[in-house]
Amino acid sequence: MRRPRGRHAAGTGHRFSATDVVAGLTVALILIPQSLAYAELAGMPPERGLYAAAIPVLVAAPLASSPYLQTGPVAITALLTFGALSTRATPGSDEYVALGLALALVVGLVRMAIGLTRGGVVAYLMSQPMLMGFLPGAAILIASSQLPTALGAGPPDGHLLEQAAWSLVHPGEWQLGAAALSAGVLVTVIGGRRLHPLFPGVLVAAAAGILISEALGYGGAVIGDIPNGLPPVSLDLPWGSLAGLVVPGAVIAVVGYAEASSIARTFAAQDRERWDSDREFVSQGAANVGAALSGGFPVGGSFSRSSLNRLAGGRSRWSGAVTGLAVLAVLPFTGAVEPLPKAVLAATVIAAVVPLIRPQRIVALWRPSRPQFLIAATTFAATLISSPHLEWAVLIGVGLSIVVHLWRELHVETGVWVEGDTVHVRPSGVLWFGAAQSLHDRVLEQLADHREADRLVVDLGGLGRLDMTGAIALRAVMDEARRNGMAVEVANVHPRDRRLVDGVIDTAIDPLGA
Repeated sequence: MRRPRGRHAAGTGHRFSATDVVAGLTVALILIPQSLAYAELAGMPPERGLYAAAIPVLVAAPLASSPYLQTGPVAITALLTFGALSTRATPGSDEYVALGLALALVVGLVRMAIGLTRGGVVAYLMSQPMLMGFLPGAAILIASSQLPTALGAGPPDGHLLEQAAWSLVHPGEWQLGAAALSAGVLVTVIGGRRLHPLFPGVLVAAAAGILISEALGYGGAVIGDIPNGLPPVSLDLPWGSLAGLVVPGAVIAVVGYAEASSIARTFAAQDRERWDSDREFVSQGAANVGAALSGGFPVGGSFSRSSLNRLAGGRSRWSGAVTGLAVLAVLPFTGAVEPLPKAVLAATVIAAVVPLIRPQRIVALWRPSRPQFLIAATTFAATLISSPHLEWAVLIGVGLSIVVHLWRELHVETGVWVEGDTVHVRPSGVLWFGAAQSLHDRVLEQLADHREADRLVVDLGGLGRLDMTGAIALRAVMDEARRNGMAVEVANVHPRDRRLVDGVIDTAIDPLGA
């Protein structure tokens, strides 16, 4: 039976059409003011945001697996960039910008290496509870970093949360114009989403901010001078700094990929199309290499812009190329955005991350799984505490996820029951070297409690996997039973485990030579 071909049918995502042009231009109208805002968040000069929104998008387009994914500056990656670089150089300085190029190169090379070696599965090391803790924590930090600018306040130096709290409790330090503009931006962007998904709230807010700034003589901080012209393509990077950026670069490469993979995987499932995580790693890696060589900073896949691209009619990966070309076309005319108040950009960032602040998802884990709640809550706290070194929060969350998994796997579920003079043993799950001792102890305890039994049946039908150490543990239990005069039988051996069972459990020779 032929499958109906609707507007999301398989295959339509690969042919360029007029709707891709419309979608690409629509996204560009949002990306231009967003890129300026995310440059501020990353500690970069505003023009660097435009550079990161041009060449990287063009580089990623032909390599992408998803027809909808839009690459460019994103909030989480911008915050991670600031965290990685702000302790190494003064934000906005030439040294800081150069380190941003080097960091983008590291991120790009790591992602490309993962994709080319088909190691996309590494992204799944970030468990959902870990992300549920990290993302709201990062969103709170992002909003906190922008709050003083949105209010026009000048807090003393300190932690991002301290600066945000100081700004809130000192209303006398607010600039009325900045606070009013920020309130208007929040209403426009958040309210616009509720009116219609395609409402260009960011664009409307930026345009209104420029008009108000020019017409009323806004006295607060504005973007100011922005160099006109195309991105500076160059290999002049601080090569000696690459080694020191490997750890934060690797964290950004994997964490920043989580948003891109989530978007692409979701849309692929909805369209019932194939999606290749390794290919997406390569495309995102190439985009970051492009950012490094064209004056940008680390970039990633944007959930909001990818969704907008799909809603606006984008059906092939070439809509992203249209977006990049549109940004390039605007670069010679960047003087038009120089009057844009920085309070507008700050409020734009806040509006973008507010939906990520959902601590109730962490609380909801308490009842179904205390260990998973522990992972989420610990990662959330570590994210807030470790700022600006957010890579440590990520490593703590990943490490704790692995520890919890191993702890749970150390105790294999073992069903033991007695029928007449026979003791039945049925281990379930994965019997690996870490769980072997718990199985050994559990069965010997049951044999000691049922001394009258003279037969032992080990049912392997419930095992998902059996490794050598697990097989040796079973052999030890069975040998102990035989020494006590019991008859021993192995039942329901999976064909996958037959060779291991025959060679270790059923053989008359001790595999260890003892």
